[in-house]
Amino acid sequence: MATYAIGDIQGCYKELCELLNIINFDERKDKLWFAGDMVNRGPDSLAVLRFIKSLGDHHRIVLGNHDLHLLATVCGSRPIHPKDTFQDILGAQDSDELCAWLIRQPLLVSDDDLRFTMVHAGVASSWDLTMAKTYAKEVENVLQSDKSEEFFRHMYGDDPDQWSADLQGYDRLRCIVNIFTRMRYCSAQGKMILSFKGKIGTQPEGFFPWFEVKRLTRESRIVFGHWAALMGQAPGDHGVYALDTGCVWGGELRAMCLEDKKTYEVASHQAVQF
Repeated sequence: MATYAIGDIQGCYKELCELLNIINFDERKDKLWFAGDMVNRGPDSLAVLRFIKSLGDHHRIVLGNHDLHLLATVCGSRPIHPKDTFQDILGAQDSDELCAWLIRQPLLVSDDDLRFTMVHAGVASSWDLTMAKTYAKEVENVLQSDKSEEFFRHMYGDDPDQWSADLQGYDRLRCIVNIFTRMRYCSAQGKMILSFKGKIGTQPEGFFPWFEVKRLTRESRIVFGHWAALMGQAPGDHGVYALDTGCVWGGELRAMCLEDKKTYEVASHQAVQF
C-alpha cells in the first residue's frame, strides 16, 4: 500500500491517467492525495472530477483557488471568466452532484501516521498546525452551510493582506482562504503580496517565499501545489515539498510517494503558454 500526493491537475486528465500508470496505482489498496486546482485552464475538468469522486475512500483532497472559483461560478456569485475552461462541468448532467461533493472537501489534510500535511498554497507563519486546522474548519463550515453563496460573493479580493486573530466576518474568512489557496510570498511579519507571481529572487524587497519565513509549522512536513513557477523545487531545507510542476502550462504532472518521498512525473500534452 502506498500514498501518492499529486500536484495541480487543472483538467489535464490524459496526463493524470498516464501518471497513474507510471506509479502502478492500485485503487484497491493505494491512496491518492490531490493538492487542489483539479479543474480549469486545461481541457477536461469534467473527467478529472468524475474520476476523483469515483475513488471514494481512496482519495484525499484540498480545495484550490480554481476549485473555489468553479463553485462560486456554479452558484452564480461570480461570472465565468473568458479564460475559464470548466464549461464541461457546468453543462454536465451530474454537475449538481459533482459540485455538491466538491464543496464538502477541506482546505487542509493532515495524517499523523504519515506525518504529512497538505494544503494548496501555504500556511501562515503565525499558525501552528492546530491553529491551521481550526481556521481551515471555519471556512469549511461556511462552505457546507446555507451561507456558502453569500460567502462566495465576498471571497474575492486581496485584503486583508495579513492575518490577525482579531479579524471578523468575511474579512476573516477571505484572509484564511487567501492564505490556504493563493499565498506565495509574504513578509517576515506575515504580510502577503498576492498580486506578485514571479520567480524567487525577483520579488519586491522585504518579501520571501512563505516557507522561508520563520513559522510555527516548521516541524511539520507540508506538501503543496499552486506555485508552478517553482517547477517542483522549494529551495532550502524547509520541510516542504512542491508538487505543482506546471502541467497545464506545458510542464509536467508530478506525484510524490509520501512513504519514501520518491517523485514521478509525466510530460504535459498542453502547448507551452508561458
